[in-house]
Amino acid sequence: MFGERLPLARRYAELLAGAGTERGLLGPREVPRLWDRHLLNCGVLVELIPTDATVCDIGSGAGLPGIVLAIARPDLRVTLLEPLLRRAAFLSEVAETLELTGVTVIRARAEDHRGSYDVVTARAVAPLSRLARVALGLCRPGGSVLAMKGERAGTELDEARPELDAAGAAKCSIERLGADLLSVPTTVVRVVAGTSRGGRSSAKRRRNRPGGSGSARGE
Repeated sequence: MFGERLPLARRYAELLAGAGTERGLLGPREVPRLWDRHLLNCGVLVELIPTDATVCDIGSGAGLPGIVLAIARPDLRVTLLEPLLRRAAFLSEVAETLELTGVTVIRARAEDHRGSYDVVTARAVAPLSRLARVALGLCRPGGSVLAMKGERAGTELDEARPELDAAGAAKCSIERLGADLLSVPTTVVRVVAGTSRGGRSSAKRRRNRPGGSGSARGE
């Protein structure tokens, strides 16, 4: 996964176990399972990210998965979006220490950020029903939201269908990654953004209006 950049991943693990726990970004109990539960758990997302993609990691926290992706895939341009000062400061220090030139740290709420990314990632940020509008709003048409979820992924996806539809989701699926590497595979809800705001479902609604697809009314 990390190849010749494994030393960078090890250094990042040291920073998480040290400054990360000291500043309260990671619980001390997580240190013994940093690799399986955090670094490798996040790293397998690279399977779903195209070459040279722009990535926005919202609510990046300690840099999971954003920093891990930047280490594993130097071709990516990764924006770490984090509203809290102490977390944003830690992320900036990590990016500088590891010389991750493809990483940009922005201290802001996802709701206030403007951008158009190939991939938007989120881990332990919010339920999918709340995440849908914000995350898809940062995706370019045809881009993907990769929401890392646990056992409730299927339930969350079902509950979030109305919000995803309204936000312009064109396709949703549940992906399980790293079965041959992790003790517990990583579960990801993958949402593909529609080609226009409102997505495929909005186009269908327009066809069902009086006047159908020939109507001149805008959204």
